Amino acid sequence: MTRVEIMVLMVLFEGLFSAGALSDNSTIPALVNIGVLYSFNTSVGKMVKTAVEAAVEDVNSDPSILPQTKLKLSMQEDTKYRGFLSIAEALQLMATQTVAIIGPQTSTTAHVISHIANELQVPLLSFTATDPTLSSLQFPFFIRTAFSDVYEMTAIADLVNYFQWREVIAVYGDDDHGRNGMGALGDKLAERRCKISFKAPMTPEATREEITDVLVQVALAESRVIVLHTSTAWGPKVLSVAKSLGMMENGYVWITTTFLSTWLDIHSPLSPDATNDMQGVIALRMYVPDSKLKRWFISRWTNITTSGKNGNGTLGLSTYGIFAYDTVFALAHALDAFFKRGNQITFSHDPKLSQIRGDNMHLDAVKIFNEGNLLRKHIYEVNMTGVSGLFKYDSDGNLVNPAYEIINVIGTGTRRIGYWSNYTGLSIVPPETLYSKPPNRSSASQNLLPVFWPGETTQKPRGWVFPNNGRMLKIGVPKRVSYRDFVSQVQGTDMFKGFCIDVFLSAVNLLPYAVPYKFVPYGDGDSNPSNTELVRLITADVFDAAVGDITITTERTKMVDFTQPYIESGLVVVASVKKTDSNAWAFFKPFTPMMWAVTAIFFLLVGAVVWILEHRLNDDFRGTPKQQMVTILWFSFSTMFFAHRENTVSSLGRFVLLIWLFVVLIINSSYTASLTSILTVQQLSSPVKGIDSLINSKEPIGYLQGSFTRTYLIEEIGIDESRLVPLKTPEETATALKNGPQKGGVAAYVDERAYIELFLSSRCDFSIVGQEFTRNGWGFAFPRDSPLAVDLSTAILELAENGDLQRIHDKWLLSSACLSQGAKLEVDRLKLRSFWGLYLVCGLACVIALLIYLIQTMRQYSKHGPEELESSGNGSGSSRLRTFLSFVDEKEEIVKSRVKRKKIEGMSYRSTREVGSSITSNKGFSQASSNRIDSATEI
Repeated sequence: MTRVEIMVLMVLFEGLFSAGALSDNSTIPALVNIGVLYSFNTSVGKMVKTAVEAAVEDVNSDPSILPQTKLKLSMQEDTKYRGFLSIAEALQLMATQTVAIIGPQTSTTAHVISHIANELQVPLLSFTATDPTLSSLQFPFFIRTAFSDVYEMTAIADLVNYFQWREVIAVYGDDDHGRNGMGALGDKLAERRCKISFKAPMTPEATREEITDVLVQVALAESRVIVLHTSTAWGPKVLSVAKSLGMMENGYVWITTTFLSTWLDIHSPLSPDATNDMQGVIALRMYVPDSKLKRWFISRWTNITTSGKNGNGTLGLSTYGIFAYDTVFALAHALDAFFKRGNQITFSHDPKLSQIRGDNMHLDAVKIFNEGNLLRKHIYEVNMTGVSGLFKYDSDGNLVNPAYEIINVIGTGTRRIGYWSNYTGLSIVPPETLYSKPPNRSSASQNLLPVFWPGETTQKPRGWVFPNNGRMLKIGVPKRVSYRDFVSQVQGTDMFKGFCIDVFLSAVNLLPYAVPYKFVPYGDGDSNPSNTELVRLITADVFDAAVGDITITTERTKMVDFTQPYIESGLVVVASVKKTDSNAWAFFKPFTPMMWAVTAIFFLLVGAVVWILEHRLNDDFRGTPKQQMVTILWFSFSTMFFAHRENTVSSLGRFVLLIWLFVVLIINSSYTASLTSILTVQQLSSPVKGIDSLINSKEPIGYLQGSFTRTYLIEEIGIDESRLVPLKTPEETATALKNGPQKGGVAAYVDERAYIELFLSSRCDFSIVGQEFTRNGWGFAFPRDSPLAVDLSTAILELAENGDLQRIHDKWLLSSACLSQGAKLEVDRLKLRSFWGLYLVCGLACVIALLIYLIQTMRQYSKHGPEELESSGNGSGSSRLRTFLSFVDEKEEIVKSRVKRKKIEGMSYRSTREVGSSITSNKGFSQASSNRIDSATEI
């Protein structure tokens, strides 16, 4: 509406205007007129009139507020609080000497009157016109004295998100109040990844038949969460029609704005018939903190409505009545500050109006409130504690601390299930107790009491159903040409089978409701289709979902929602490998040459150190230089097997030996473990070591045609596109790997682990090299915010927990010829060729020792044999030799036993040799026997 149109509209009612003005000589007037524009024939209007009159009476009797001025009300009945007559009535009220107007009742009227208020600079104070767009800069003289609908819609969005619903249906009156409120709700839902899936507008004065037509469309929709945003006048009608249509049964959710709580409070106490149509409904009520002032006002309200001229015992008190009372007091405080600063109330003509001429137009009678802008600023500066609590505006022109009660209709009354505040969100404790604490909007801090839902149930409704339109879900399924164990079409039919199909069918069977669907193949059957393109077709409404071996990638999650992954499948590298068997000298492999050298040096070093520490104290470490050297060597290397016999008597020697034995223990254990691994684990070798070696090389790389691998290798890894070779089937892949780059094949093949495990199950010449370098999974794709994705995710988790998912996996994918138990045992069995080197060394050592022993024996015999034979008498040479050797062996045993006994008794090395000498002399041994016994004693 333009400025000229507004002026013309005011002139049309110029005859209604009174040109009275306040005296310019009085700084503080005795009377100040305040206009009230409401439909007093409605229940809300009656309550507002009573509250405003009570507030004016209390202000005029309070000497601390406007002590020299009395407030005077000018009531204007808004008989048609929608439409042109409302504007006319507002103009008539504004033309009087009013400094502010309380009202209007509706946002629709407020939008039009705000233009006139801007021209006349008269503040409009409304607590029922809650349309968020009225707070714009376009309407500077509109002042809301209650909470904006933007906070109410935020509370509803938090409710929807709290119960984990993703879609709602909006039923609203198709006027400024309804449309703009739903616009705010849509914005707040989008911030929480929710949305309005269906909008059902109604005319503000819809008949019962019109309401029925709209709700029938709502019943056919998918969502069962309905947000009702209407006026108090016809909102209950909608609930009554919904009840008659069976839309108040189990499964439905009804969330209403403040109109319902206002209606319930005004008509309290309620009869069973009044609440029969709204059982289980959730409603919001503007929150008023409990206080002494509130309790006093409720008591006074009861007295006002049951006695005197306003006696009406059936008129209850809603929050609108409380905010109406506080609005008068806020205006009184603003006027008080206005007058205390020396301001006056004056009206004047607009010179531009006198330039407009026309029949019966007297524009010079239209008055402008000169100090209206100053009064507006004083209203925004009000800081008081009223019945509604702290009454103060923030920098955006909204009341501070917006909060709502969340009530649940049960029986003939309501039950509070929680609160919502702009400070901390949903809670079960009053908001004022949380203002002193840091704000906490985390999901764990959001709480509500149990809800009694429609249908007399306390179980949270799912919030959606399949639309009752008979349409089946079109589920796209990739028509693969490779790895058909995962998904494949049964030839000649429209049916599909495979691992992915079985998982989907099992998950659907676990849902508590039926899902009508049909599989639609996607692909030409000659090559593997692109799963990314299949997912994109969901966003284009070609498919309602996609089932198959679809990897969850970042690009795809931007288009659709996926279920919980039902199989893990990251990218791996496959290459040709050669088996490396352990050889005869495998026992040298656990240690490097340097390790062998250092270990040997330490054996000698420790032996030398112990000899130095023990030489002066321990007879075991004495003797000739040759004997001591032998002792050192023997002691050093015998510790490897903990077989040393020399005692250590010094504390330092024992300390060194203790540490060394610990080191030897670790060395032996490490050697044993490493050798076991070398001999028992199959050793495979490949020139390709993993994805890093592929990046640094220039050899061709194979990938599965149609998979996301190609895009990942190019964009994420940085491999040149010219090196990538698409491969269709496992057979083609095996041939390319066997040929290698030299014969036109590929050096390696990159694919998902799920495919590779099936590929390697019957191809033992290839193996995974390197580590898995991505973490992906397969899921079923659905449109964004689809509730079916959430329910199927729960079903997939249930399949995993009860073991059905593993059984499906084993049914389709457990065919591993290369990893069968028999083959594994064959690999783990140790073979002789791995040990013949050790046996050879040990055998050579034994043979050499025997040869040396025989040579020494023959040398001794050749030197002393003839003399001994002559002294032995007659007989053949061979018999005499046998007699001699048996006699010597017998005496050696006697010597050894006596030596051992003497050592036990503590005799020294020399005493032992003396025992042997005495025995040989007493028995008349020959010189050869004596020498042999001496050798035995030395041993």
